[in-house]
Amino acid sequence: MDSLGRNFRVSVFGESHGPAVGVVLDGVRAGLPLTAEDFKTDLLRRKSGATGTTPRIERDLPEILSGVFDGRATGTPLTIIFRNENTRSGDYAALQDLPRPGHADYTARVKWKNFNDPRGGGHFSGRLTLPIVAAGVVAKKMCAYSFTARLIEVGGCKDPDRQVEAVAAAAREGDSLGGIVECRIDDVPTGLGEPFFDSVESLLAHAIFAIPGVRGIEFGDGFQAARMKGSEHNDPFACIGETVKPAKDGAGGINGGITNGGTLVFRVAFKPTSSIAKEQRTLNLSTGAQETLRIPGRHDTCFALRAPVIVEAMAAIVLADLQARFVP
Repeated sequence: MDSLGRNFRVSVFGESHGPAVGVVLDGVRAGLPLTAEDFKTDLLRRKSGATGTTPRIERDLPEILSGVFDGRATGTPLTIIFRNENTRSGDYAALQDLPRPGHADYTARVKWKNFNDPRGGGHFSGRLTLPIVAAGVVAKKMCAYSFTARLIEVGGCKDPDRQVEAVAAAAREGDSLGGIVECRIDDVPTGLGEPFFDSVESLLAHAIFAIPGVRGIEFGDGFQAARMKGSEHNDPFACIGETVKPAKDGAGGINGGITNGGTLVFRVAFKPTSSIAKEQRTLNLSTGAQETLRIPGRHDTCFALRAPVIVEAMAAIVLADLQARFVP
């Protein structure tokens, strides 16, 4: 569905070209300081306009409709919306019967019997990551851990200077690129998470895969662990100051599905943006004939460029919920 969490619950709503997108947060700690200004930094990190991102520019001003009084959370459901102002719905009129490769156009049409809003991807659009980032701002305040996410690879390239060139080249070709984001979270206490189905890895993976365009996640050594020996992958414990912590992060800060006091480390793979200017083939659902498709509209050449803050937000939402369940 469109909700995540138990004690700290997040529900998103809206469509890319509808009046607004937004989020309802239940379980926000009463008395938590919160104003519209608190959202500014993370919303700017997600904002488009830089090279390789969509030319669709929105003001992205958060409107707090409920759950805050005199700059403090009331403890009742917190609702935040963002108005959609710079829409060009006409770009999608010709796509009604032409499902775009890589998009949810066809699956949404079948699931909702053609009553879905197809404009700009509707409810499946990357626009819905905006309220997720807003929820992440509140979640970070709730759990007060240290989050650092960064783009470490674009189109197979790890050199930042060459990444810029690669994105520019893909844009000139009418194509797109994917990327990998690494997230590191410090100051997470030992003991969050449950074995098996509510393991920290399970919950994070569940949330991270809700971000449009995610294709994979790995923790610590990740898939490389399959090529290592146990003596290489295992994390020995040590006393660092007065705290017991693992001396390295092979397991990504998690043992048995439970945080072990180390840095929580994971990486997320994003696919290339599906909407590209290059010609593609698709099926006309009305005629049954194959047609050549050129996708109009404004799209990111590499959506992963704006993804680090979104990954942070999803991780913060999960950890805030786990912290609310955790009894030291």
